[in-house]
Amino acid sequence: MDFEANTSHPAEAPTDAELDETVRIARDLIRMDTTNYGGGKSKGETVAAEYVAEYLRGLGLEPELIDSDPGRTSVIARVAGRDSSKGALVVHGHLDVVPADARNWSVDPFGGVIQDGMLWGRGAVDMKNMDAMILTAVADILRSGERPARDLILAFFADEENGGVLGSHYLVDTRPDLFAGATEAISEVGGYSITLGGKRAYLVQTGEKALLWIKLIARGPAAHGSRVVRENAITRLAEAVAAVGRQEWPIRLTNTTTELLAEIARILGVDPQKVGPDELAIATGTASSFIQASLRTTTNPTVLTAGYKHNVVPDSAEALVDIRSLPGEEDAVLAAVQELVGPDIEIEVMHRDVGLENEFSGPLIDAVISTLTEHDPGADVLPYLLSAGTDNKALSKLGITGYGFAPLLLPAELDFPAMFHGVDERVPLDALVFGRRVLTDLLRTY
Repeated sequence: MDFEANTSHPAEAPTDAELDETVRIARDLIRMDTTNYGGGKSKGETVAAEYVAEYLRGLGLEPELIDSDPGRTSVIARVAGRDSSKGALVVHGHLDVVPADARNWSVDPFGGVIQDGMLWGRGAVDMKNMDAMILTAVADILRSGERPARDLILAFFADEENGGVLGSHYLVDTRPDLFAGATEAISEVGGYSITLGGKRAYLVQTGEKALLWIKLIARGPAAHGSRVVRENAITRLAEAVAAVGRQEWPIRLTNTTTELLAEIARILGVDPQKVGPDELAIATGTASSFIQASLRTTTNPTVLTAGYKHNVVPDSAEALVDIRSLPGEEDAVLAAVQELVGPDIEIEVMHRDVGLENEFSGPLIDAVISTLTEHDPGADVLPYLLSAGTDNKALSKLGITGYGFAPLLLPAELDFPAMFHGVDERVPLDALVFGRRVLTDLLRTY
């Protein structure tokens, strides 16, 4: 596909010298196709891992590259802080990205295109932007002859988009020594701005929903396509998929979502007893798709597999379903799904991971709020529960408390949640510069 007509003319594009280093690194990483198809199939992260490791070596650090499988490389480096008696902070990102169908994009998804004041490409927000911000924030501290306030463990994981099986979980299970002394972590999908009632606020991720990836399996007799087949496996599966996909799960507020909705109501000047949770979520504008999904379990069918010839009724049919339950409700949701699909449908759990919920308080949260409001005076900082998941799930097995904090000051009209796994994924260049500055100050002082 020819993308040339959709990109800026060379004379209009900024030169490398005009670009912030964070933008250049994020662009370079986007141009490295690290597509993760799931199920162990991937183009691999090694080329990006080697790029990151070389940059870290240039800062005088000694990164370690670990392969879980050929081509599935993660990078870990430790930065000595001014006070190593404090608990170490894990600052982590992932190097893989989900697939992108170039036919649907207006630019080359792996071109690292810069136009309209934005960096475009797969990974621009999920999450090669944060990878670049981590690198340049640490560089700013070390190049100035300083040290971070405490020890940092920099981690760039493989395989996050497949639940971290060959990335964060692999390292936590096989090399827990790499995270010795760590007590807290920060990573993606938090710290970005939203606009509420004309006022800016930042959402800091203090928890995330549990993950259940399941397969529905329907069985029936194989038969000629011309016969009457009342136990058709595809028909059975279609009915099950429709039941799961159309299920309206009830709202259940956790401590985090209760606090968030109360803060939204305060900022908007409405009574939360009179305005319902969904209405408050919708009032957040572009962030509403994230917030509404955090108020309830979601069950989305994502893949269908069945049949092999037009005139043959197959003896089995399968569907993949992405379930995100509220923390602690995994078993109850699985039981409810089995009831929805009926006893004739088999459920196979392909991958399961914990939900997390932390208090919106403590020294790290205080430092995050202080740093954000120093760079954007007058803004509110609010907690929220991520409807998806991050590598903080794996780190929690070591007792490490994880938060989402990849700070970005965004234009009100940008539908940021739609950028995640979406078409024409992009991030404003000035948001990357903002994030670098905020992250640098946080790591320098906390």
